[in-house]
Amino acid sequence: MFATLPELTSVVLQDSSPAITTEGAVALGVGIAVGLAAYGSGVAERGIGSAAVGALAEDSIGLGTALVLTVLPETLVLLALVVAFVTG
Repeated sequence: MFATLPELTSVVLQDSSPAITTEGAVALGVGIAVGLAAYGSGVAERGIGSAAVGALAEDSIGLGTALVLTVLPETLVLLALVVAFVTG
């Protein structure tokens, strides 16, 4: 049992390599950025989508305008993905 103690402490204390490398930190940051962009887009699309459907029901705007207004927040996620691919 005591023979494996140095190996166990090297695994627990990460003597050989750090727990988070710089590549891992960059990947984690990119993942968080894209996730937050998608969450913000979903929150924005919730209100815009309901307003567009309400305006369509009252015939005050056309279908094309409603679709453009609904899809507009998704460009935020697309831009975040472009940044993720450029940095990663």
